[in-house]
Amino acid sequence: MKTNNNISLFKPSLIAVAVLALSACNNLQETQQLSKQQITENSSSAWYIDGQQQVKNAQAQIDNIVKTRGQAKNVILFVGDGMGVSTLTAARILEGQNKGMLGEENRLSFENMPFTGFAKTYNVDAQTPDSAGTMTAIISGVKTDKGVIGVGEQVIRGECTSAAGNELVSALELAEIAGKSTGIISTARITHATPAATYAKSADRNWEDISDMPAAAITEGCKDIADQLVNFEANLEARYNGIDVNGLEVVMGGGRRHFLPKDANFNSPDAVSSTEGDRSDGRDLTQEWQDTYSNGQYIFDQAGFDAIDTENTERVFGLFNESHMHYEADRSNDISGEPSLSQMTEKAMAILDNNTQGYFLMVEAGRIDHAHHAGSAYNALTDTIELSNAVKLAMQNSNPEETLIIVTADHGHVFTIAGYPKRGNPILGKVVSIGKTQPALAADDLPYTTVGYTNGLGFRDLGPGVTDADESYADAPVTGRVDLSNIDTSNSGFHQEALVPLSSETHSGEDVAVFASGPGAHLVSGNYEQSLLFHIMDFAGDLVTKADQKLP
Repeated sequence: MKTNNNISLFKPSLIAVAVLALSACNNLQETQQLSKQQITENSSSAWYIDGQQQVKNAQAQIDNIVKTRGQAKNVILFVGDGMGVSTLTAARILEGQNKGMLGEENRLSFENMPFTGFAKTYNVDAQTPDSAGTMTAIISGVKTDKGVIGVGEQVIRGECTSAAGNELVSALELAEIAGKSTGIISTARITHATPAATYAKSADRNWEDISDMPAAAITEGCKDIADQLVNFEANLEARYNGIDVNGLEVVMGGGRRHFLPKDANFNSPDAVSSTEGDRSDGRDLTQEWQDTYSNGQYIFDQAGFDAIDTENTERVFGLFNESHMHYEADRSNDISGEPSLSQMTEKAMAILDNNTQGYFLMVEAGRIDHAHHAGSAYNALTDTIELSNAVKLAMQNSNPEETLIIVTADHGHVFTIAGYPKRGNPILGKVVSIGKTQPALAADDLPYTTVGYTNGLGFRDLGPGVTDADESYADAPVTGRVDLSNIDTSNSGFHQEALVPLSSETHSGEDVAVFASGPGAHLVSGNYEQSLLFHIMDFAGDLVTKADQKLP
């Protein structure tokens, strides 16, 4: 009886479902008819047409992606230091507005790459990371602590002996062992954290030269980072018995002071300090490099750079500034001239490409980070645009079927895009609302800028001719709001307001974007630990296997 009762009770619900299904079918037919009409209307829109074309272009790129291990003859890793997502967005808009566009519809060169993902940037011991720990993760495949370079998390920062046995191997070192040409480019000091992680092992990122090291570390046998760069070949051969490598073919960046003795007699022609060098051991590492590589060229200015014959030059060591290279907007103020990031990239590729076995090149736009620390959106964004120019050249001068190109950041900054500005409003300007012509006012009756910082030095108005963001450090942090009514916030010397006054703006802890094209690029998808990037580069070039084959 229970069963029969259940069946009789259930039958009406079946009928109801059938009725509902028929009703849904009728509604679906009506919806489909409306959809066809709606699609017809959509298809006349420029947004719709552009979207269709982008799908076709993306599919064509994806269809051509090589997904087999070891198919990348060349690997180029671009790192925009401090280039968080808000920096990308603002730089994209600024570049577009510089072209005469509204701006938002623009795309940076690497934003056209077929694959994109997000990397988690935290260090093993830090929620908000630094460049030493993040770049070590990217280049070695192992996350580590803040402030240490090329070594695992077991190291105690500042303790020399703790590094022994914890050294990590970098993708650049694997490429070197495998027989590829190798190169490092940075607009920062070439001994700074990001470039250093490709070749050095240090318990402290600040040990750029011997004068920066504690006496105990020197006594215990640790070597400064500049020393490790010049002796890269010998150090690598000592670490792996029986291998024979030929060292770095291209090194270009800033940081001469860490390679020269603290003696004015060794000053370069374009030295800005009375005594350029910092080394306290009396060594001239630029000369030591030239003694080791008699067929190499040491250069320090634009003229030397321009004179390089890429077809016949075996290796180049370029140190274009005493400390960091100039910001892109400030580059013309260099005494002897210095090349741009895109110029260095193009020339480095031409030299490295002479090796039939391929190459590994790391390119850092290091001064994006420094501009943000100084609170200068103008310099951060113009340096980001120059990175985009460098990536564009790399894409044009390489074969996409044999070259993996990855573009990413090591970390972000507390740089914000806020308010409700109307479309096309100058990204470096004050917020002007939709339908308005005058700047919007905050609750304190003062105008405010679209871009700003959560913390840092805060407001500066150094004038339209000031293109060196570091001049902001001359004054104390500004507390409280400033009346910007009569100030041109888009000029090169303007520094945005900051909410929390600090001696320097800080990094942020959010994920960073990763873009990729070429063999293995399909693996750059989703959200992952930053250390995965090493493994993608290894997959694309089969670096570990090829390096292992060279071991006795």
